[in-house]
Amino acid sequence: MPVVGGLYTGRAPTHKEAFLRGLREQGYADGRNVTIEDRFADNQYDHLPALASDLVGRRVSVIAAFGLMPSLAAKKATNTIPIVFGVVGDPVKYGLVTSFNKPNGNATGVAFNIELEAKRLQILHEAVPSATVFAMLVNPAWPDAETQVREVSAAAAAFGRKLVVEKASSEDKIDDAFASFARHRAIALLVPPDLFFNERREQIIALAARNSLPAIYPNPEFVRVGGLMSYGSDLRDANHEVGLYVARILKGDKPGDLPVQQLTKLDLVINLKTAKALGLDVPPSLLARADEVIE
Repeated sequence: MPVVGGLYTGRAPTHKEAFLRGLREQGYADGRNVTIEDRFADNQYDHLPALASDLVGRRVSVIAAFGLMPSLAAKKATNTIPIVFGVVGDPVKYGLVTSFNKPNGNATGVAFNIELEAKRLQILHEAVPSATVFAMLVNPAWPDAETQVREVSAAAAAFGRKLVVEKASSEDKIDDAFASFARHRAIALLVPPDLFFNERREQIIALAARNSLPAIYPNPEFVRVGGLMSYGSDLRDANHEVGLYVARILKGDKPGDLPVQQLTKLDLVINLKTAKALGLDVPPSLLARADEVIE
């Protein structure tokens, strides 16, 4: 029975059901004709190389790496075992593949658009036009963190608004960041894509509510558990595609021949219940553009 190794940054799989659904659609079921072994780094990035090496030593048939850091660790651990990555911004930039159309190596997978921070800030500005100070939460361990900050800083300057940036790579640091936002009298919050933030979304949403901070998030999962609004791709779509590609490789396809899939569907999701709790009237023009409104 083939073995698929799952490699994660967090302490639990994110949207694994979507991944398993992709496998099932191609005829594979965990425990029946494929075995899945997961490895979790518990948000300790320095643990990823050893976990990747462990999967290589296990001689798995495919490694499914969820996120940029697990993907880089897997790529460094092996140049022969197929790797399917998910939730990666620019796989060419980081050397995972040579091109989107022809990866030409042992890795392929799913990429998403990372250059959306200015658009998110624009939406946030439209929702809270009175906001004079924007807050931004950043994970300094995220490779694209500096790019995210530059993009948001430029957008805030264009609106003539102040931007307060706080770094957080642990639960305690998230608490500290919100305390700083309160001291700086931030009016609205932007949370960029980051799998650690995604795992800690309930903590972040609770703090945003406690501090009366309207916030925009990178994917709908935040909004479905009480966040105000999000703009971006659904991680379930990415994991589903990863499952489909893993199944194709188990059937004999080579990763170097499978083009990198790009998530192009971007959804604006708004939670009106949260808006009401914040005392925020969402502009009708914004509601009209929403792909999903949670009431």
